[in-house]
Amino acid sequence: MRHQKAHRKLGRTTEHRMSMLRNLATSLINARDERIVTTLPKAKELRPFVERAITLSCRAQQLDGDSAKLTAVHLRRQAAGFFHAGNMQHSALNGKRGQARLPRTAGVAAVKRLFDELGERYKDRPGGYTRIFKLGKREGDNAELAIIELVDNPRDILAAENAKKRAKHSPAKKKKTAEVKETEGRRPAKVAQPAAEAEPAVEAAAETAAAETAAVDAPESAEVAAETASSDEEAK
Repeated sequence: MRHQKAHRKLGRTTEHRMSMLRNLATSLINARDERIVTTLPKAKELRPFVERAITLSCRAQQLDGDSAKLTAVHLRRQAAGFFHAGNMQHSALNGKRGQARLPRTAGVAAVKRLFDELGERYKDRPGGYTRIFKLGKREGDNAELAIIELVDNPRDILAAENAKKRAKHSPAKKKKTAEVKETEGRRPAKVAQPAAEAEPAVEAAAETAAAETAAVDAPESAEVAAETASSDEEAK
């Protein structure tokens, strides 16, 4: 049984595994899109590894007092252990005439970005600096791929702003606003009369209609009566 075996060996020795995690952490911190694609087991192992380094940079941003600078240097040195060291021959070549100065390695750039930018971004966030998305199986070896990325990256901020704009100018909201304006400009509808008040009005309307009908039928009745009287006289 694997009691107290918290981490995956990934089929590598300890030195090889730690070197691989340092490379992955460096690639994630220095990535332009702040995301990398790797296998799912590697992404799950990288997540707590790189988040511990980000936590150190957050602590450096929250320091206050006389010993803040000394503690910040100590935290920076601790975080440097999560990345590969700088170019060891960089200082040896300084001052040599005719020798090109070697560039700093990506590990040094990762530590610099970690404390200058990411620490400020995540200083109020209590953990959870990365997220993992599954991509499915890879063709060839059928390994399960995944994306691991930093949260609150520029893409997330842009997507949130676009969502707010779409919600502000959505058709449903425009339709609702138009309906409210139309209702406000429309004349108030007539209030229906109660049943007790409506009955006299209905009776009066019925009487008026009956009187009009009688007036229309009266001439016709007179003509019929005259014709009947004339026929009776002829018969006599």
